[in-house]
Amino acid sequence: MTSFADVTSVARRHWRDGRGKVLLAISAGWFLSIGVRQAFPVLLPHLQTAYGLTLTTAGLLLTVLWLAYAIGQLPGGVLADRIGEGTTMVVSMAAAAGSVTLIVLGGPTVLLFVATGLFGFSTALFGVVRLSALSDVYPDSVGTAIGVMSAAGDLGNTVLPPVATVLAVGLAWQFGFGFTIALFALVALGIWLAVPRRTSDGTGGTAISLSGALETRSLLWTRSIVLITAIQIVANAVYQAFTGFYPTYLMEVKGFSPTLASGLFALFFAFGIVMKPLGGTAYDRIGARRALFVILGGSGVALVILPFIDGFWPVVGVTALVSVMLGGGAVVLAYMTTAVPNQIQNTGLGTLRTVYMTIGAASPVVFGAVADQGFFDEAFFLLAAISSLALVLLLWLPER
Repeated sequence: MTSFADVTSVARRHWRDGRGKVLLAISAGWFLSIGVRQAFPVLLPHLQTAYGLTLTTAGLLLTVLWLAYAIGQLPGGVLADRIGEGTTMVVSMAAAAGSVTLIVLGGPTVLLFVATGLFGFSTALFGVVRLSALSDVYPDSVGTAIGVMSAAGDLGNTVLPPVATVLAVGLAWQFGFGFTIALFALVALGIWLAVPRRTSDGTGGTAISLSGALETRSLLWTRSIVLITAIQIVANAVYQAFTGFYPTYLMEVKGFSPTLASGLFALFFAFGIVMKPLGGTAYDRIGARRALFVILGGSGVALVILPFIDGFWPVVGVTALVSVMLGGGAVVLAYMTTAVPNQIQNTGLGTLRTVYMTIGAASPVVFGAVADQGFFDEAFFLLAAISSLALVLLLWLPER
């Protein structure tokens, strides 16, 4: 049986063999990249007040964030094939620092949307190469390595949103974003020093041309890749809608204070610190189908239960059950990373991530529009119904 002790033992072994500094630097980048993205939901009520946003327009802002993140996946993969994985990650962190600066400067609403889109695109450059770099560095335990790195991301989700909330409540919403600017610069320096400019052999990638695009499409058009991408489309849409509005739901429907709501949101990701390494290790040991069936089924049940419960401790319990969905990311990404042929690894992963994230990015604005019509509770039933589609697709997913 997999335990958290098994995961930490593997992490210590990887550190001792000299690869730990690479895992640490990439994990720090992911900690900051995704942690700041998840600060948007807890700061959303402050942005609604400052800019006069409705739930629908607030959902549109989140859609812009995730759509830009989706669009940037493919350029990130292509760039990594050209200039190297380590260099691309440094560019991502530096550009993120600049876009956060634009958000903090404020201005008209359109500037908020533009700066948010730039931030999503900047962090997208990191999204693909973190996976391919770890696959290069940890070829024999890619699931566990991705799980450990993903857990660092959930640590960022756990720590950074509450810090952002405290700063926004105590000072101003701009401080909720602004404190991360120096952190992005520091992580960029750490990646520059620790991660090789290129982790792959430099022979990957296809030409930027119609023939190159057709070659990439033909290599990706396999049963394994098509099905895992379809499953991830469903899972990603549910994840983006849920995380985008959970703090707002807790405040507007359950009656919790902003601080308590952000704390529960952080708790959701705190559970992910354990779920993601366990999910990655489960992939290595029992395969994707069985792991994903438990993960997607359990989180779907929790989404159905959520509207029916009230009170702090019942909400804590359901939050823990919903957090099972976080373990699915490590499973899907490990499967996807190994399924994509080596000759198009970065470009192929970028293409797939752009596809499933672009489709999934529509979910926050749809969820917000449903909630605006007075159906906040029913929107969670819709997410549960969508989750069931992934369970059906699992029946045809080949094991690797």
